[in-house]
Amino acid sequence: MKTRILFPILLIFSFLSYAQREVETLVDYMVGSFSSKEQSEIDSNYFNIELEMIQIWKDRTDGPWLYIEQAIAESKDKPYRQRVYQLRKRADGKIESLVYTIPDPLRFAGDFKKEFPLLRLTPDSLILKEGCEVVLFQTDEGHFEGSTIDRNCPSDLRGASYATSKVIIYKDKMISWDRGFDENGNQVWGATTGGYIFKKKFNKLQKKY
Repeated sequence: MKTRILFPILLIFSFLSYAQREVETLVDYMVGSFSSKEQSEIDSNYFNIELEMIQIWKDRTDGPWLYIEQAIAESKDKPYRQRVYQLRKRADGKIESLVYTIPDPLRFAGDFKKEFPLLRLTPDSLILKEGCEVVLFQTDEGHFEGSTIDRNCPSDLRGASYATSKVIIYKDKMISWDRGFDENGNQVWGATTGGYIFKKKFNKLQKKY
């Protein structure tokens, strides 16, 4: 009888352990400094963009939480996008990345360089972008793929009605394709031929394995 009870308990712990490792792998892939410089040199339709991701609030149990800064390389001190992502495991086994905006974000520009970024900020002061979460899954090859759901993410940028995001996340690069569409489904902003390819920068102490 004890064996019958113990077996399903072990299965539950095994699943939870695997799920946690999957989230940790995703965080490892996402955290770092990225650049689209190589792509911009090949295709003039793409800008040279710097992307910074760093884990924050590591003592919290409702995460992981990530802070993101995105800026044109020539104006890195003035990021055009600053966000906070909250990663959560879903009941269906997939991982969702909730997207939050930051009130008066420029006061935190460059915080990714600090030992404790966004120290003066708490989750309850963030603004959730409802419907804009990205749902991800790990492929058999080991990388992650994900997207927003249908037309759920509202956007009024440049006449848009909704926005979509598609991402492919590898250990050494990230492909991100953000687009805006009007109510008739016509694209009004974003890259038209494919996503931005952000290569992860590795210093001399890091290796691509």
